[in-house]
Amino acid sequence: MKIITNEKLVRRNSRLGQIASMGGLLVLAGGMYVSFRYPEQVGVAWIALFAGFAMSQIGLYYGNRWGRRPRPDEHLAVALKSMDDRYTLYNYCTPVSNLLLGPAGLWVLMPHHQTGKIVYEKGRWRQKGGGFLQAYLRLFAQEGIGRPDLEVPAELDALQRFLKKRLSEEEMPELNAALVFTSEKAEIEAADAPIPTVPAAKLKELLRKNVKEKGFTPDKIKLVQDALAVDIPAQEQS
Repeated sequence: MKIITNEKLVRRNSRLGQIASMGGLLVLAGGMYVSFRYPEQVGVAWIALFAGFAMSQIGLYYGNRWGRRPRPDEHLAVALKSMDDRYTLYNYCTPVSNLLLGPAGLWVLMPHHQTGKIVYEKGRWRQKGGGFLQAYLRLFAQEGIGRPDLEVPAELDALQRFLKKRLSEEEMPELNAALVFTSEKAEIEAADAPIPTVPAAKLKELLRKNVKEKGFTPDKIKLVQDALAVDIPAQEQS
């Protein structure tokens, strides 16, 4: 499999995450100092505490995606290991973060690293269980699942608009998307989800099923590759 990653963007965003995290801690510490040293300045203290928390959350967001190893794209590379060289994984160099092209079609992959029980019910993905510790981690050390029902359509729309500028209506490929939970501690209960939701270990199984049903020919793969036109050296992943 070929892997194309915008390493420059990764390094920049990793640095931004470090700055935001350290800045957030400093602002939080400043807010606490003001609250104890100058109790009459309660307004200033609260502003600093809220600002510090916001900066810490931004640092968490950037850190989880670009600073922590293995990164989400590296988890995907491991999950897709042994796919042949007809497949290309594009990371952070197309309108979507992680895009897979190959005989299984064109897939927007959205990796998540949450642990515990992941369920789809009442129109939402939820993370259940874990008690106080899991609740603490979700607030301060681990992102929530968010709203894939809103994020996935937005990602697909961005990719479609990009391709429409480069391909005719007849050449437009079908777009697919999948939520991929990369932690071995994630338990998935989302059979009824409108978007395929799988643990990383079952991602290749999902793709192979699509090869049989809606696979791309070599000519179709080449057409989409040319439309993406990513000018970044590819890495080989066996």
